[in-house]
Amino acid sequence: MDDIAPSERELRVQLAGLYRIFHHLGWTELIYNHISAHVPDSDHFLINPYGLAYDEVTASNLVKVDLAGNIVGSSDHPINPAGFVIHSAIHGARHDVGCVAHTHTTAGSAVACQAEGLRGDNFYSCLVADHVAYHDFEGITVREGERARLVASLGDRNFLILRNHGLLACGADVAACFVNLWVLQRACEIQVATDSGGNDPIPIQPEAKAASAKGLEVMMAQAGHGRLEYAALLRRVDRIDPSYKD
Repeated sequence: MDDIAPSERELRVQLAGLYRIFHHLGWTELIYNHISAHVPDSDHFLINPYGLAYDEVTASNLVKVDLAGNIVGSSDHPINPAGFVIHSAIHGARHDVGCVAHTHTTAGSAVACQAEGLRGDNFYSCLVADHVAYHDFEGITVREGERARLVASLGDRNFLILRNHGLLACGADVAACFVNLWVLQRACEIQVATDSGGNDPIPIQPEAKAASAKGLEVMMAQAGHGRLEYAALLRRVDRIDPSYKD
């Protein structure tokens, strides 16, 4: 990677680190699903090599692709066609987005299959439920014609539930994308666990929801949007296996 600009090299390390974080959190689906990062000052983005598990992703084997689906430079691997459709659509339309992550976690997919979607009645969901967009299921996302509809569904939001499918989160950078997906995932986990009890959930009053939103602003002002959380998980990855930096 000697011919890669230092800024892209650093982005590759950050993104590969996020793949390892997802692996250790269990947010994986065999060789499927994808996280991408926009390469600054270009129409290119980085995405995982199709066929590798998340704990095999490294800075050097991430694939750089343009918005037309062409691999930029050399790669020993193709990219997931569904990954291209989803990520090229968002990176092409949302220039404020630096990173996009899509998962098929059990809890996320379960909420995606519920007609009501994500309710705002738990600690995490009350923070994001009003900011979640929804996209109706059209089958596996391999048709390029779906890109415009996907972008329209997302709008200017950073949280998207793909109905009957899974979760998607965006962020200005890798750390922000991580913490956005983490909050969305935790909201879904708690909703699914609450529903398994068979009793009606306790509604959250509007005043408490507003207070929570203000509290989140205070927390993020201190920590940066995902910066401390991402760094903490990356340190854990470094203690286990720092080979993602290769």
